[in-house]
Order: sequence, then C-alpha cells, then structure tokens
Amino acid sequence: MKLFQVAIVALVLLINIIVSPAAFADRGRFKTSSDYAEVTQAIEALIQRQSNPDTAVNSTEAAQKLTELQLQKYILETSGSHARCTNEIGKTLAVYLKPKKAPATQAGTLYYLGNRETTDDDFICAGVYLPAATQVALSPLTDVETLSAPVALRFVEGTQLTVATNPTTGAIEFNLPPAQTLKAGEENWAIPELTQANIDAQPPNAPQD
Repeated sequence: MKLFQVAIVALVLLINIIVSPAAFADRGRFKTSSDYAEVTQAIEALIQRQSNPDTAVNSTEAAQKLTELQLQKYILETSGSHARCTNEIGKTLAVYLKPKKAPATQAGTLYYLGNRETTDDDFICAGVYLPAATQVALSPLTDVETLSAPVALRFVEGTQLTVATNPTTGAIEFNLPPAQTLKAGEENWAIPELTQANIDAQPPNAPQD
C-alpha cells in the first residue's frame, strides 16, 4: 500500500472514531494504563529506528505500523468507556472478556457472542478469537490473508470494535487494528483448536447489552 493510501485510510479511521457515540466525560482515563505506556514507547522506538539509517525498516511498512500505533494512542487518550465488541459477521464470534476491575495482565475468558450483539459495558472486550482457515484482514490497512493457525487478537482498552464480513471478499474485517496477534503458547491467553463450526455450535453466552 502506498504511503498516501495509508494516510487517507488513517484519516477516515480518525473521523470514524471522532464521530462515534463513545462517551467523552471520562476521556483520558486510560492514559495511566499499561496499554498507553506500551503504545507510547513503541511509537518512540519506531520513530527512532526510522531516523537511524542503520536500523530503518521498509518505509511503507513503518508508516503503516506507525499509523496503527497512533490510532491506538488516540483511542486510549479519548475513549470514555471500556473496550466493547460488536459482532456483524453473520455468525457467532468468539471473544475474550474480563471484568472491568480485572488486572491489566489478566487474560480474558473465551465467550461466544451472537450475531448483531454487542458485549456488555460491565466487561472489557479484550480480544477476539479466530480459528485456523479464517480469511481475514487483520487491520483496515492490511490485505486479506488465510490464517494457518488459530489466533487471539488483543485490542487496547477503550476500543469500540466492530467485526464484520466483507460482502465482496467474504473475509472478516475489523474497523480498528489489534495491538497484538497471539498464537497458542504466547502470553497467558488460552487459544484452543476450534473451527468455526465448533464456535457456531455453541449457544451465545457473552454478556451483552
């Protein structure tokens, strides 16, 4: 993707966040979180790498990563509510939820969110589970790929996430980029071997509005 395309997509995403119905009474509440510290450090490290010709990475990839990090920083600085997930994929979506007062290091518990449902604001939607063979665009700035293994996508606090299916490609898409893509054995997240058929067979049990 060319740099000007990255900039255009970033602008569209920022407008999407600005006009979203998130409450701004508590904006900035996540600036003291570990997510904010990690994102800020990652931005500074990437900028330093780009300024050093000995460590500079591909300019297009760096621009894309920087755009994603800046979006995450913006969310953490402006969001007034805990992270929530909305399912628009046309079938059941597996999500990771945890109580609002849970420690930042606590992994979420896997729940099943029905189509056209949104997670309850008494919980943090920490991430989304995708099974192997899923066709997905892992962020609005990336191309469609087919997963070779199941993954957990972690999102920063305050993210108002919508997961949808592209009507043209059939791929799953996210309105905002994940902070991490985790595979089994990474971090302390439980990432089971499930198929979409396994997920669809589960009765939706995610707390919802």
